[in-house]
Amino acid sequence: MLTLVLGTVIIVTVLWETFETIILPRRVRRRFRLTRLYYRSTWLSWLAIVNSMTRKRWRRESLLSFFGPLSLIGLLAIWAIGLVLGFAVVHYGLRSPLTTQSETVSFATYLYFSGTNFFTLGLGDIAPVSWPARAITVLEAGIGFGFLAIVIGYLPVIYQSFSRREVIISMLDARAGSPPNAAELLRRHAEDKRLEHIDTLLRDWELWSAELLESHLSYPVLAYFRSQHDNQSWLAALTAILDASALVMAGVKGRSSSQARLTFAMARHTVVDLCQVFNTEPDLQRSNRLNAADLQHLHAALRAVGLDPDDPDGQRLARFRKMYEPYVEALARHLQMDLPPWIPATLQKDNWQTTAWER
Repeated sequence: MLTLVLGTVIIVTVLWETFETIILPRRVRRRFRLTRLYYRSTWLSWLAIVNSMTRKRWRRESLLSFFGPLSLIGLLAIWAIGLVLGFAVVHYGLRSPLTTQSETVSFATYLYFSGTNFFTLGLGDIAPVSWPARAITVLEAGIGFGFLAIVIGYLPVIYQSFSRREVIISMLDARAGSPPNAAELLRRHAEDKRLEHIDTLLRDWELWSAELLESHLSYPVLAYFRSQHDNQSWLAALTAILDASALVMAGVKGRSSSQARLTFAMARHTVVDLCQVFNTEPDLQRSNRLNAADLQHLHAALRAVGLDPDDPDGQRLARFRKMYEPYVEALARHLQMDLPPWIPATLQKDNWQTTAWER
């Protein structure tokens, strides 16, 4: 009886985890879940392995980029193995009579029988005899078929969301540099006499932030999928847009802050909720992304293109920074992603200006 209960618990647990992760995932706060434990433990293990293998940045990024796809495949495999094992335990608990080719029925036999049913192989070398065993066999075959259908539908959704996320990040390259930063974003628009396009750009990023929030709350594994270039990431791009919005809100000559406020609110909402999803507690008392010297350089760069900051001491900017910097820093530590500088320390080529044959 205890074996039967154990098998049933395994099956129900796996099915519920699959349901919550794939079909009903849109919740910020979640109770304890095995899927969350799986990702946290495997991510920390993967980080330890990568750090022990290399310290070179480009190689670390390359190895870390494998985690997202591999962890997704591993999770699906664990679910499938759990269901096969659960049904095998149920058959073993019921001592289901099976017709075999002169083979003694053992737990290994039930495990093999369960696997052929789940993956609907239909080999026919082992068959159930009693009606309870037949009913469980049909149930497992149906669940296996449905599981396969869910996986087939799940993977394209993941990769479509990833593709939509990366398109606008790639477009930011020519607008804000590589890696993107707020000073370069405003400077390039001012130099091109296209400051009026800032509002359009921020409106696009408001929509992008909302889509990012929805997709990454629904499927947190997307956060581990890294961009194609090692100096780009969804977190760096989001932080650069928050920086630019905060600068405009703090006061930049000739710019209205209405759209910047909307974009800032949506982007800040995104990073705060994602911190809850990954349980990354921010340090609300410490943030050192923009020191006094860099603030002076930032203001000088803006004045050079006619964008006189209306916040010379940086007090208003500091107030806005406290609203999001601790959260992006917490996510950066957890995901091992670099945050962009407020102003580039050296002149760097954009990604579109470099190739494997030109440096």
